[in-house]
Amino acid sequence: MKIELLPIGVVKTDVKKVPRHWTISDAEGTLVIEEQYTEGVKDIHAGQRIVVLFYFHQSPQFTEDFLVQVPLQGPGQMGVFSICSPVRPNPLGMSVVEVLGIEGSIIHIKGLDMIDGTPVLDIKPYRERD
Repeated sequence: MKIELLPIGVVKTDVKKVPRHWTISDAEGTLVIEEQYTEGVKDIHAGQRIVVLFYFHQSPQFTEDFLVQVPLQGPGQMGVFSICSPVRPNPLGMSVVEVLGIEGSIIHIKGLDMIDGTPVLDIKPYRERD
């Protein structure tokens, strides 16, 4: 089976060294969504959180050598599926960010852990458990 994903936009930020994870990030930037998807962001508002799914476009090619890695923080070697490494069989990332504002198809965000130029694959609403 072949799966093909096309970006809906791209991350733009001036931050040179982004935090390793969204839970510890105050970094700001924008999600520049392709104009054809502008109607799809119309109900996103400042102050809410959104889930951003993205592609680790600068990660090295995954090999079996990366099945066990040493995370930046942790007890030592851990399996790739139990850590937040960008080196994965499918280099997909997920972050929860705060929306600061929207201008057309540009979403200003805070809490990013994505580098400039990162392809955005999807945006979903963030829901707290009731």
